[in-house]
Amino acid sequence: MSGLKHHMSLPVAVGVMLVGLPYSISLAAQWLYGWPNKPGYRKYLEALKPRRIYCLTRAVLETLKYLQYGRLYFQWKSWYKNDENRKHYEKAITFGRRGNKLDLYHPPNVGSDGVPVPLVVFIYGGAWGSGERSIYCLLARQMAEELSATVICPDYCTYPKGNVLGMVQDIADCLVWAQESGPKFNFDKGNIVLMGHSAGAHLCALTTLFLIDEREELFIEASKQRDITLAIRGVIGLSGVYDIMDHYEHERKRGVEYVSTMHKAMNGVENFPYYSPTHSLKKLSCDKLSKVPPFALLHGTSDIIVPVESSTKLSELLTSLSIKVSLYLLPRVDHTEIVTDLMVPDRRFYHPIYSCIKQEYRKLLGTC
Repeated sequence: MSGLKHHMSLPVAVGVMLVGLPYSISLAAQWLYGWPNKPGYRKYLEALKPRRIYCLTRAVLETLKYLQYGRLYFQWKSWYKNDENRKHYEKAITFGRRGNKLDLYHPPNVGSDGVPVPLVVFIYGGAWGSGERSIYCLLARQMAEELSATVICPDYCTYPKGNVLGMVQDIADCLVWAQESGPKFNFDKGNIVLMGHSAGAHLCALTTLFLIDEREELFIEASKQRDITLAIRGVIGLSGVYDIMDHYEHERKRGVEYVSTMHKAMNGVENFPYYSPTHSLKKLSCDKLSKVPPFALLHGTSDIIVPVESSTKLSELLTSLSIKVSLYLLPRVDHTEIVTDLMVPDRRFYHPIYSCIKQEYRKLLGTC
């Protein structure tokens, strides 16, 4: 009898592992983040498809690798809370129409002679639905030192507090603040480099193109938009999303398109062209295309969250439009490492990534 129980328990255990666990994980993910966009009971039929269950379970399990950043988490937490580090930066400066906050990091031993230094505006990612400036304190601190620049890291209204247009407005407001605050904080308001990671790279590119196009929906005077456009020396994108429809197809292949924040933050699939930098570029007149600043695109070849084709396709488009672009494909670097490894010098890819960034940064400012 005990032998029979033993033989029965093994298939049951295998069934739980191969069926029960994946279905539990994927259904929990869909319950928390969104069911398939199907009418009535069909959304549940779509949610229960074996392929979606497999893909969603795999995507959820892939997030477990973020546990390796536990030590880094405690490093930035303690650094940001330590009042002794306040000498390196100005914390929680209010800007913009929504009263968002930004942190400003001073370059060490630079600018003490009164000569304004260049400004880097770093926009973090988070799938348009998460993120906060404090997480990137170590990155901004290192970047200020490596680039000898003032670095500001602003918060913006992520979904569900706002949609992508609101995020672009917030970043544009940050640039308006920079134009007004350069003398006070001793940075050169006419030498600005935008840098972003993932969704942040998308927002950097989109904001720049909206400003060049003098979009009324930014609710910023055209003259101010022109001033900001002239001040932006270049855009550095780290593993960015630049064609939203392409990325949606990638999400569909991974089975995460309904739990993803992206289509919600963009108010639906019908708005994907409007929010795609590739689409905006194709719509610009020749005169406005001439105002597009150079781009530097960095992408890890091991990135499964945003495929490397996102950057290679944008590079090809910019080249076809006679816009200066540099493309760096970084071997073995994944979607997270391209930003986390900029936070502390002992990370594996710290020096290779900064080497590319510094080279492009000097080119953008014309100091090569």
